[in-house]
Amino acid sequence: MAELIVIRHAQASFGSDNYDRLSALGHRQSQLVGAALREMGWVPDRLVTGTLARQKETLRGMGFTDAPEEHAGWNEYDFHDLLRVKFGGTIPDPVQHDRKTHFRTLRDVLREWQGGGIEGARESWAQFTARIEAARQLATREGAERVLVISSGGAIGQLTAAALSAPPEQMIALNLQVKNTAMSRFIFTPRAFFLHEFNATPHFAQPAHADMLSYS
Repeated sequence: MAELIVIRHAQASFGSDNYDRLSALGHRQSQLVGAALREMGWVPDRLVTGTLARQKETLRGMGFTDAPEEHAGWNEYDFHDLLRVKFGGTIPDPVQHDRKTHFRTLRDVLREWQGGGIEGARESWAQFTARIEAARQLATREGAERVLVISSGGAIGQLTAAALSAPPEQMIALNLQVKNTAMSRFIFTPRAFFLHEFNATPHFAQPAHADMLSYS
């Protein structure tokens, strides 16, 4: 059976004008997770990212120089768009810059989105789940035994929920648990796909690296 490891991108620049780039901590996290894979002796024979800069930066920071395949299905849902639609065009300042307010609001908005609300958003919940499945099928096609994907928290949450046949709301709980550079491992064959390990961060286990763990 083949393995798929999906890693969430390293810490991006929360609260800045351009979220889609790694923070200084994010660059250090990328190096650390790349070293962890090498220590495990886990060498991928297929590299895949979404189209986001923070995902590609993470892969490069891990030490991979070959150009990856890109599939937009691994991108995050556009939470800024969801929030703009929810609040009529202007996102309140606390939602943008206060982490607790941001994630509490995001949880509520995601529930509404899953239920068919947030009309006028660029992407519906059904479209989001469909593109995650399309990305999974492409990444796990025949021809590779070890596939490495760099993705984002919402995509990983949905991939995991689908593998577990969990209800949509479970995706939200999974999404908000995913740590930056956490590894989730799946086993696949042409007829099967199942979760083996979720949200693992062995590279932060040592006390010297514990303060590098982040969720946003």
